[in-house]
Amino acid sequence: MTGGSRQVTHSAPLPDTSDDGAALTEATRATVTRYHAAWKARDLAAILGCYDPEVVYIDHYRGLSLRLGDLGAYVARSLPRDGAPFLDHIDRIRADGDTAFIQYQIVVPMAGRLAEFHASEAITVRSGLILRIREYATLTPGAPGPDRHAVRPPAERLGLSARQLGSIAAELDAYFERRKPYLDPELDLPRVAAETGYTRNQISFLLNQVLGMSFYQYLTHKRLQHLLAALDRGHEGRIDTLAFDAGFNSLSAFYRAFRRATGLSPSAYTRGG
Repeated sequence: MTGGSRQVTHSAPLPDTSDDGAALTEATRATVTRYHAAWKARDLAAILGCYDPEVVYIDHYRGLSLRLGDLGAYVARSLPRDGAPFLDHIDRIRADGDTAFIQYQIVVPMAGRLAEFHASEAITVRSGLILRIREYATLTPGAPGPDRHAVRPPAERLGLSARQLGSIAAELDAYFERRKPYLDPELDLPRVAAETGYTRNQISFLLNQVLGMSFYQYLTHKRLQHLLAALDRGHEGRIDTLAFDAGFNSLSAFYRAFRRATGLSPSAYTRGG
């Protein structure tokens, strides 16, 4: 037929790439799962083995951009030490194509306050290795402290990432629970720094800026908790003796701290209020 007839051409159908996309997503998820497992195992070599030679690690909290040659020291400083809790994985690993997203949280109860540390990573994978990481982090202080608005700049000057602050908080509290150094009335910050391996400035920053208390307020809390636990177990010794045994070296300071914490005098507390 000629004239008004119109020739219709049929283009070739587009290839179905849905299976390829699903396979890429699963391969990305597998790489990031392996990476996460290496962090949980505190296996530095395995972590570094997940990185592409051209990897870029961007720490937005500290404003850092790191290449492979810098990541060994950075990761080593960020790994929790043996016995310290790891950042909890608070959501499943979400993957789409060559990109995955993972979130962590650690909540540390210290001196009756909660410090929360949140971190998330957007991870790009190439050929089974991690090509790019963008780490975002926030800190939720346990209580308003001096210069709370200045949390970020001091952390940067001290060279601390949010993940590292979470590790310090957990390890410091574990050290006090395990070794009970507060029982020594002469305990001071330099000794705690020497025995934990952190600097005095790092510990002071955590206590002052994140928890809103001084080092000696932290010690007082630990000593009071120790003494109250003894009273709750039915210990019948003299309260003055218990105070000295808990590390207090001043009875007037002890009585003030006890009333501030409980609202009662020691004698009223032991009588049940």
